[in-house]
Amino acid sequence: MARKRHNILILNGPNLNMLGVREPDVYGFQSLSAVALECEELAGEMGFTLDFRQTNSEGEMVTIIQEERENISGLIINAGAYTHTSIAIHDALKLLEAPVVEVHVTNIYKREEFRRKSYISPVAQGVICGFGGHGYILALNALRALLDEE
Repeated sequence: MARKRHNILILNGPNLNMLGVREPDVYGFQSLSAVALECEELAGEMGFTLDFRQTNSEGEMVTIIQEERENISGLIINAGAYTHTSIAIHDALKLLEAPVVEVHVTNIYKREEFRRKSYISPVAQGVICGFGGHGYILALNALRALLDEE
């Protein structure tokens, strides 16, 4: 039996376009474009189509989630600082029937107290944090396992 072709969206929030430049001692030296290339390679090996995006706008993140909700099989989201503040993104994610995996480059539980509250986690199947850019690879593998269960 042929495996269904899954469309995966990886959505990144504010300042993630500055990975490799912004506080490399905290976020590492890997750029977001390098992360995207690794994800595209793995997604191709998995037979997934991948849409990898980044925006600094909360409203645009909400719009992307709403517009793609019927087109995607799974979502990997790193909402950046909006993780800790955005009820709007939380509400948009509740519209999805597809599994959601939350990713953070750093371990948010080893950082400032305000970073330990996530509005994404209650609507995600799981959270991966603290593994740098490799967290996205872990998230793709997690999504594959979730989708294989269906």
